[in-house]
Amino acid sequence: MSERDDKALAEDRREYFRVDDAIRLSLRPVPPEEQNDLDARLQRDQASGFTVMSSLAAISAEMVVSMRRIENSDPDVAAYLKALDRKIEVLGRALIAGDTELVDQPAHPVNLSAGGMRVLVDDCYTPGQVLEIRMLLFPSFTGVLLYGDVVDCEPVPEGEGDGYAYRMRVAFTHLREQDRDLIIRHVLRCQSQALRHRGPRHYER
Repeated sequence: MSERDDKALAEDRREYFRVDDAIRLSLRPVPPEEQNDLDARLQRDQASGFTVMSSLAAISAEMVVSMRRIENSDPDVAAYLKALDRKIEVLGRALIAGDTELVDQPAHPVNLSAGGMRVLVDDCYTPGQVLEIRMLLFPSFTGVLLYGDVVDCEPVPEGEGDGYAYRMRVAFTHLREQDRDLIIRHVLRCQSQALRHRGPRHYER
């Protein structure tokens, strides 16, 4: 399999994991003069209170294997480290709650994957427009900063849309791999919760 095929397969897998959710969202059109260094801007802007929880989540993911080893060898130390991790998480949530105005904004209904989203919005953007996207995922209080291209934007039929005027599709183009993994974990967690709430299926014989 070629490198191009591998990349296409990875994209298909990311798109397979999708979920209907509600997220806090901030969208900013990126002017043409800023579009040449999106990766650099992404790295610079990560050093903010808004993305503290996503950075902590990435570090926790790196520690999973080591934590399992510690649990097997010394459960008391593992319990202590987990307690410290919870304390850091509480501080992170407090920081992001005071750092961003997204916490108090209404949630946008969205169909989310690690490759893009279909979202209800008030303002319509032109297909091809580059957007800076700040999304706040709940209940983890995880802030993710990324860039994406508008695929299309259409009016919502009357009586639909939860009060929003447009339904827009966006393809994610620039985000950290650790944030892409974080979105995948969030989607899988939401799917798991939905299955639990749905309960066991009963089939007629």
